[in-house]
Amino acid sequence: MINACRDFLELAETHSRKWQRALQYEQDQRVHLEETIEQLARQHNSLERAFRSAPGRAAHPTKSFSEGSLLTPKGEDSEEDEDTEYFDAMEDSPSFITVITEAKEDSSVTLVDPSSSPPTPPIPGVPRGLGSVAASWVPPPRPPSTPQPRAPGLSAATRPASRKAEGGTTGSVDWTSSDNVLDGASLVPKGPPKVKRRVRIPDKPNYSLNLWSIMKNCIGRELSKIPMPVNFNEPLSMLQRLTEDLEYHHLLDKAAHCTSSVEQMCLVAAFSVSSYSTTVHRIAKPFNPMLGETFELDRLDDMGLRSLCEQVSHHPPSAAHYVFSKHGWSLWQEITISSKFRGKYLSIMPLGAIHLEFQASGNHYVWRKSTSTVHNIIVGKLWIDQTGDIEIVNHKTQDRCQLKFLPYSYFSKDVARKVTGVVSDSQGKAHYVLSGSWDEQMECAKIVQSSPSSPSSDGKQKTVYQTLPAKLLWKKYPLPENAENMYYFSELALTLNEHEEGVAPTDSRLRPDQLLMEKGHWDEANTEKQRLEEKQRLSRRRRLEACSRGCGTEEEKEADVYMPLWFEKRLDPLTGETACMYKGGYWEAKERQDWHMCPNIF
Repeated sequence: MINACRDFLELAETHSRKWQRALQYEQDQRVHLEETIEQLARQHNSLERAFRSAPGRAAHPTKSFSEGSLLTPKGEDSEEDEDTEYFDAMEDSPSFITVITEAKEDSSVTLVDPSSSPPTPPIPGVPRGLGSVAASWVPPPRPPSTPQPRAPGLSAATRPASRKAEGGTTGSVDWTSSDNVLDGASLVPKGPPKVKRRVRIPDKPNYSLNLWSIMKNCIGRELSKIPMPVNFNEPLSMLQRLTEDLEYHHLLDKAAHCTSSVEQMCLVAAFSVSSYSTTVHRIAKPFNPMLGETFELDRLDDMGLRSLCEQVSHHPPSAAHYVFSKHGWSLWQEITISSKFRGKYLSIMPLGAIHLEFQASGNHYVWRKSTSTVHNIIVGKLWIDQTGDIEIVNHKTQDRCQLKFLPYSYFSKDVARKVTGVVSDSQGKAHYVLSGSWDEQMECAKIVQSSPSSPSSDGKQKTVYQTLPAKLLWKKYPLPENAENMYYFSELALTLNEHEEGVAPTDSRLRPDQLLMEKGHWDEANTEKQRLEEKQRLSRRRRLEACSRGCGTEEEKEADVYMPLWFEKRLDPLTGETACMYKGGYWEAKERQDWHMCPNIF
């Protein structure tokens, strides 16, 4: 028996060394493959830059810029940065052509590709179907003494125009006095905050974890039902991430003073895009809120608003949000997060409508969020992209804005993270062209003339928009110092977990596992996270047992039994959907410090 055991042990050790060598070989091969792909990508980029700098290219500026540009921010002749990242190739975005005309109004001409929309008569406007509109613009050249700012990735090509577009319609060629409200110089709030807020949190600890060892059994499953360690999280809950959408609230404060509904739509569109700017480096997953968890943002003094979020459902995870601003607007939404892990990427699909209403004018805007995708789950550096179409509708005037988030591709001629759009009125007449990127800035250009162009070689009809010089709508704030070690949090995000007196006992600031993670105690945070999740499962079982036998599925039982504390389900007359809306009482309870109705969830 002893000899047999000894022989077995020697055999096991021999095979163990064999498998270790095989695994090491596979790992070396994978590293070699990654290095080879990266080297090929660098060589491809160098060849493109050499091709653009060839002497013969200068004779055809219009062609070169119509095909797109991949110039580096440092200039055409700059060497490749060692930190340049190369991502997986995705579907190429549609091509857009932008040229400059020498008209006396000093306006620009923009060609818009309606993509695959149904054929429409050539009218001064754009189709309303989602995904049917995408636009690009370039400001006209400025004197040499003044540097010319340019939206990220937009190429400026100058071509004299022999005549104006024929058969088009012409509007006013000058900015109206009310257009000054779109002046980007006054978009940033001035003055320091009245309350001093924290500007840093403890640095993120360097914990290594094998992602694939956890995710390989999760392919095709709903992400919210997978137990995940805090290593994949950031120390904020989903409720706080929803509140982060208000970072650029001054856009809505500005929009409240607009007398023109189409100008107001431009600022609303910029606000809807700005909510994605914090996600470019934020690939970590926020904490799933506990059922009944809340988060308040009481910033009437410096931001002029009060915000309240509540987790109203756990399966599927759903959060209700209500914001009131003393500057004359209110916003509400119920967002249900649907996410699927597909092996190479993770898709996050926010479901639900966002409502925005301005009290003075009665303008009521409704839109939905786009899809977020996290790439390189298995191999490579994680990166996030926003794709899809957003339609913003003013239900009072029927004005519309079609926004298109173009998918990123290394081999595409378009700028990364590009967003384009057109604002049109109820008659379909286009008034503004929007362009920029969701991680940097958005600008708008007023349309003064619109006409159809000749069909392209592929038979697609394009619309020519002649525009005035563009104006800045929104520009992203710079990240705080040392942000790379603080989960890439923005200035607002750094304050969301800051301790505040008088909040409800269900507030996310008081969640113990989240606080432990922020302090760098990840092992203790994982233990506490398991305790909270088990406590929530026990509460759910008790609710289901108390439900009558007449209920259907477990989700229906839970929906019938659990009632949100500060929100109630109502029929949305505009969308026809049932959504949770704020019923009042939270701020009055805070003033009285009466929280007896709050459940014990932590």
